[in-house]
Parts: sequence; structure tokens; C-alpha cells
Amino acid sequence: MNGILAKKLGMTQVFTEQGECVPVTVLEAGPCVVVCHKTEEKDGYTAIQVGFGLVKEGRANKPIAGQFKKAGLDVRGYLAEFDVASLEEWPVGKEFGAADFADAKIVDVSGISKGHGFSGTVKRYNFQTGPRGHGTHNIREPGSLSAHTFPGRVFSGKRMAGQYGNKKVTVKHLQVVKVDGDRNLIFVRGAVPGPKNGVIVVRKG
Repeated sequence: MNGILAKKLGMTQVFTEQGECVPVTVLEAGPCVVVCHKTEEKDGYTAIQVGFGLVKEGRANKPIAGQFKKAGLDVRGYLAEFDVASLEEWPVGKEFGAADFADAKIVDVSGISKGHGFSGTVKRYNFQTGPRGHGTHNIREPGSLSAHTFPGRVFSGKRMAGQYGNKKVTVKHLQVVKVDGDRNLIFVRGAVPGPKNGVIVVRKG
């Protein structure tokens, strides 16, 4: 199994044996539970579906609640799928946590970045502001779009104002500083996307 669902608790710092101060993000990885199997015959691929985060049954829609009821499990709020070498080693109902990542040294972390709404180019792309003196009004405007007679339109992908954040972001090759299996905590060096209490997908790099 190459991944786990976790909750971002926040950032802190730890000291290594060499006395180095390392900034880390604390992830509460698990407990997760195996909800169902994806098989080659039925789904066209082999994987396990994992649930994380207990919720009230009334907060889940009927298909999801029925899936957990069929498996005889409490309803979880978040689902994800991960590859496994053998489905027999991961039966439905099996719980696992951060202790299963004790051997991981490098991980890839995915999450939904913080949403900033509709933002201008200065905030979204760090554009330089215009001059503020001599009665100018062009302070935070983007300026010319460089769309001349040809092609007579704005090229797709032009950096302009728009939705900023609130999209899936993956940060690769983060170092695992420490794993606390008793408390299901994984300490990852550096920052990871998303707000506090946001759900993170951690995969072995």
C-alpha cells in the first residue's frame, strides 16, 4: 500500500540529533479503514478504497452511506484509492495508520490549496504595481495585453485576474522527519498545501 489519508494539523519545528532546527508540518495520518476492493474483473484495475474521518450517517448521501452499511463499517467523510500488491493482505474493515509509514523517507503530498477568490494580477502573479505619483490611475491594473492587430485576440493562458487557489496541488519529494505511530502523526519537512484541518493525501515517493 503506497498511500494514506491524513489531516493537516499545522506547522511547528523539531530539532534533529545534530541540533538542526527543522520546520515541519504535522499530519494526523489515520486511522483509515479499507472500505472495498477494486478488482480487475469488475473495475478493470486493482486497488483498495480507503475511508477516513468519522461522520454522522445523515451527512453522507445514500449511495455512500449504503456502501459503508454493506461493509458493516461506520461512515467516513473522505474516500481515496491506493494501489496494493495483494488484495488478500488488505481485507475490508482493516484499519491502519501512521505506523505503516514508518519506513517511508520521501513522500508526495496532495491537497486543495487555500482559496483566495477572484484576485487581481498583483496578488495572483506578483505583478509589479504602476507608478503612484503625477495623478496616475494605473496602480494595480495589469497593463497592456499585447494583443495587436494580429492575432487580434488574447492568447489562451495569458496571466490575468481570476480565481486564485482552491485547486489540487501536489508537492513532491518531501522528507519524512519523524513518525509517531502511537498518535498516528507524520512529521513532514516543509509546508504542504491546504488550510489547517484540511484533508491531505500522502503517497510514498
